[in-house]
Amino acid sequence: MNITVIGTGYVGLVSGVCFAELGNRVICVDKDSSKIEVLNAGGCPIYEPGLKELAVSNRAAGRLSFTSDLADAVRQSEVVILAVGTPPLPSGEANLAYIQEAAQEVAAAMNGRKIIVIKSTVPVGTNERIAEVIRSRTKQPFDSISLPEFLREGSAIKDTMAPDRIVIGADNPEAAEIMVQLHKPLTEKIVVTDIRSAEMIKYASNAFLATKISFINEIANICEKVGADVTQVAGGMGFDKRIGPSFLNAGIGYGGSCFPKDTRALIQIAGNYDYQFKLLRSVVEVNQDQRFNVIRKLNTVFDGEFVGKTVAVWGLSFKPNTDDVRDSPALDIIGELLDFGVRVKAYDPIAMDSFRELFGRSGVEWCGSAMEAAQGADALCLLTEWEEFAKVDLFQLQRVLQRPILIDGRNVFDEKHLLGTDFVYYSVGRPSLNQGVKERVPVL
Repeated sequence: MNITVIGTGYVGLVSGVCFAELGNRVICVDKDSSKIEVLNAGGCPIYEPGLKELAVSNRAAGRLSFTSDLADAVRQSEVVILAVGTPPLPSGEANLAYIQEAAQEVAAAMNGRKIIVIKSTVPVGTNERIAEVIRSRTKQPFDSISLPEFLREGSAIKDTMAPDRIVIGADNPEAAEIMVQLHKPLTEKIVVTDIRSAEMIKYASNAFLATKISFINEIANICEKVGADVTQVAGGMGFDKRIGPSFLNAGIGYGGSCFPKDTRALIQIAGNYDYQFKLLRSVVEVNQDQRFNVIRKLNTVFDGEFVGKTVAVWGLSFKPNTDDVRDSPALDIIGELLDFGVRVKAYDPIAMDSFRELFGRSGVEWCGSAMEAAQGADALCLLTEWEEFAKVDLFQLQRVLQRPILIDGRNVFDEKHLLGTDFVYYSVGRPSLNQGVKERVPVL
């Protein structure tokens, strides 16, 4: 099948590369010529494990190409996938300007019947709206498909090639069947719905997962008060088939490009229809506050005296195995520390450049290694659970820190790891450990 994918962000580039891996002829289009130059030179504009290698091999095999010429790409393809960004507006609604612009250009280039697929995350009713945009600009026939994505940054290739399910929203059964056949090599778990239901499935799925995260973080906060261990609580809950173990890892909250944007967008969608989504509003509120528990624990450690202290920060991306720092908890935490007069030394294996660009503030000392960041610090805050942090020699870490204080925002370590050290250790939802892991101390 000949496919054009418009947009080479996480969704578009991963989708295009994976469709090519299945044997299709794929053209990836982006207006940003610098991205196309990087891709044509064998590079990758985003960090995603395995993506660069698949792109290079499929391009070498002649199945994958990259261009800024949208019209030519559309003319060569039977299926046109719109995967451009839909960033949030100040109101929380999705900004549809980019997808509308892409639809206008597609309409102008159409030279026969096409299947127009929207893979971008869009509010309910957007497929119909985009169909009207196209219909008003061309007499060429086309079918509309909603194809929501469910990939996770850091494991996007795996999620695309071995998905939990494929959701296809369609009004034309023939077009739906073409999309079913396109995806059958990936899974037999294919759900065909009407278009509006497919659009809603994406938002409902992300909102539910975000709710699970905020729920376990609330449980973690209570566990700290009563002296329970949230990891044991979550483990016990997860054996219940009605609940399951996924997304029950307590921490400092979710971030990234999907959950924050999609939860706020769904609240706004509900509001547009005069419905107050009270539960989801609370989910967002809990998540935003959860990251500041790191500051509150530092406040306890420092007895409220932040000025002149040095704090090391490990992890800047919102999750491991990605350089995406959008809505990362580190943005708020480091900003708050700087406002309190703290000297911040920061390190991330991948996301340093992305964070610097988005953060846009001075005063942070950017370090070349985890140990360099920890050197001489009065406390260490672990904000992203990168594997290299989990493998660190805690005795060496203790030696380079000015004070052996560790705030573990992702519960990377446990009592066994810390045995014999002198760390004062604060995690999330577990009893804190005092000097030499000999004494449990209350979390205030």
